[in-house]
This record gives sequence, structure tokens and C-alpha cells, in this order.
Amino acid sequence: MQQTVATKNTLVVDEFFLPDFCNMKAVLRLLIATELLAIFLTLANLEQLSPFPWTDLALKSFLLAWVGLSTCVLLCSLRVPLSRLKHSYAAFLVLFIFLMLVAFFTFAAEGLLLYLHIRQRGEVDVMAALVRNVLMGGIIGGLVLRYFYLQELLLRKQRAELMARVQALQARIRPHFLFNSMNIIASLIMVDPDKAERVVEDLSALFRASLKVEGEVPLNDEIELCQSYLNIDKLRLGKRLEVEWRFENLQPNLRIPALTLQPLLENAIYHGVELGENGGKVTILLAWTGKEINIVITNPYYENKKSQHKGNNMAVANIKERLQVYYGEKAKLKTVAVGQLFSTQISYPLHQG
Repeated sequence: MQQTVATKNTLVVDEFFLPDFCNMKAVLRLLIATELLAIFLTLANLEQLSPFPWTDLALKSFLLAWVGLSTCVLLCSLRVPLSRLKHSYAAFLVLFIFLMLVAFFTFAAEGLLLYLHIRQRGEVDVMAALVRNVLMGGIIGGLVLRYFYLQELLLRKQRAELMARVQALQARIRPHFLFNSMNIIASLIMVDPDKAERVVEDLSALFRASLKVEGEVPLNDEIELCQSYLNIDKLRLGKRLEVEWRFENLQPNLRIPALTLQPLLENAIYHGVELGENGGKVTILLAWTGKEINIVITNPYYENKKSQHKGNNMAVANIKERLQVYYGEKAKLKTVAVGQLFSTQISYPLHQG
């Protein structure tokens, strides 16, 4: 029950239209944007380049930086409750918080300038500065929120299109694999009925997994699915296929995007092992670092077999696209060919169930 609630909360937060300001990269981007805005506002009020108003630029940078940092802290703290609201209510509340911070730091900055004797009392109309800053903040804040909302709509559209493609791929099993499996079953029915029954069970497990619409599944389930696939391929290839599993610090409650390992494993066999006269060895390494999972799948590489590149690229491109939808820039996927070995390397943050 707790796991279900946690999963729902995660999905709600992930669908929120505002960036995750708990992420340092998002905070850094915001600080850079505030500094650029300070430079723009300073240049907009500039009548002559010499002397350049460095003091005015410093004051604007100070004010905008503190408003930006305070907004990040509050939005990071309130991200979960805000994500449960309607987008219009959440946007209004975020804009209200932002304008309150603008008003507070406007008063604080003017008070600090008077305290440090940088400005004299009566030199600046504080109320006029307050109204000006709040109006400018409202316009800029509204435009930024609108941009984030439209960006989220575009991302949702891309996710929907991607999920449609993923579901189409999940419902498709390579014809050659299906035909080979049926031939194996037919040849075993009279000779070894028990083994034929196990092949049918493994094949049905693959079909069930390919038709599921789940986002993430337990890592153990994905490994069992790969074992079902390997059981069939080992009957077909015999001693030509050798598989080695390596596990490092794996936890029982780790989860993984559905059908991440099996397509890459199938590619490693279909475009690697099968191309060699004597077959070859496939090595699967799964390591948990405490923050992310690393997956390395290594298979034989034949540089003169041009078909291998095309097949591998199709599977790798699809899984890379799926990982980016789930984890964004945090997900890394690359392929490396060294000598007679081809490696597919994946690393991404993993949710614990």
C-alpha cells in the first residue's frame, strides 16, 4: 500500500509543469538567467556608456539573485503539495509567492542601502520602486510560467507519441525468433515433452511481458524475463551460446524500466553471437552504486558484418529515447567497439520500490 502511494506521488510530481528546483542544475540555470536580466535592466536604463553604473548593476544582481534563490528554496520545499493542485491554482500560488519575495527584497535592499549610507533618505521613492518591481516581476513571472506550461505540454505530447511507439514495439516479436521457438517446441514434443512444456512457458512469459504497459518493473522480474529468453535461445544455439551474469551490490527492491535488458540481450545474440561460426559469449554486468544502476552488456563484434551496426543502433536508439523520457539528462547510454568486443553501457538513477 505504501509503495502504491509513493508511486502515485512520484508520478504526480513528475507530471508537474515547473522544473525541479531541488536540482542544482536548474538552480544554476536560474541564477544565470537572473544575472542576464540584471545586465539587461542596467543597459536599458543606461544613457551613456561612460561611466558604467557598476553600483547599479551590483544592486540589481544582488536583488534578483536573492529573489531567485529564495524562490528556488520555497518551490523545492513546496513541490509535492503544489503538484497536487490544478495547474492554474499552482501557477497563481507560485506567482503570488514570487511577488511577495520581490516586495520583501525590494524593502530589504532599500533598507540596506540607507543603512550603509549608499543612498540618502528621500533620495528614492520606496513605494514607486516597490510598485515598479512588483509590476515587472508579475510580467516576467507570468511569461516564465507560461513558457514552462507550454514546454510541459510539448513534453507530454512527445511522451504520448513515444509510449505509442514503445507499445507497438512491445507487441512485436521478431518473426525469426517466434518461428524458431515453434520449431523447437515441435521437435521436442515427441522426444522430451517436459522440456517442450518449459519452452512454451518461457515463450508465454515473453509474450506477457511484451504486452504489458507498465513503466517500471522489479529488476528481478526483468532478469527472469531475460532468463526465459535465454532458455529458448540456448536450446536453439546449444554450445555456441555462452552467457555470464555479474551482479554487484544489487538490492532486492530495485526497479527498472520494462523491457530494458531483454531487447539489448536479444540484439547481443542476434547481431553478435549468431554472426560467428563458433558462436560467442555474452556478458551482462549489473551494478548498483547507491545512487544509480550501471548496466554493461558485452558481445562478440565482427567489423566486417555491416548488418550488426544497423540492428544494434535501432534497439539502442529506442531504449535511449525511453530512458531520456523517464530520467532526462541523468540517463547515459553509449556503445563502444574495442577489438572483437561490442559493449552497450547504460547508467541512470534507479527508483527503489
